[in-house]
Amino acid sequence: MMYWYDHDLDGWGYAWMSIGMVLFWGLLIAGFVILVRLAMRPDPSSMNRRELVAEQLLAERFARGEIDEKEYTDRLATLRRHLTAGHS
Repeated sequence: MMYWYDHDLDGWGYAWMSIGMVLFWGLLIAGFVILVRLAMRPDPSSMNRRELVAEQLLAERFARGEIDEKEYTDRLATLRRHLTAGHS
């Protein structure tokens, strides 16, 4: 009743087991990294919020009299040009 003597792992068995372990952990770590990157990616709607916040700050400076109308329109045009170029 010696069933297990013929079923030991030989050199190739250990090699395949090691390769399988490296592949398993590599795929697990790669999947974790991909999930973290997807979670940290900014959503497109946040870009719209950034535009509004930047324009609101500029409008507040204009309303307080920190900048004149020409500077306000120039900066607003530059801001909108820069932000729309970033979306493309």
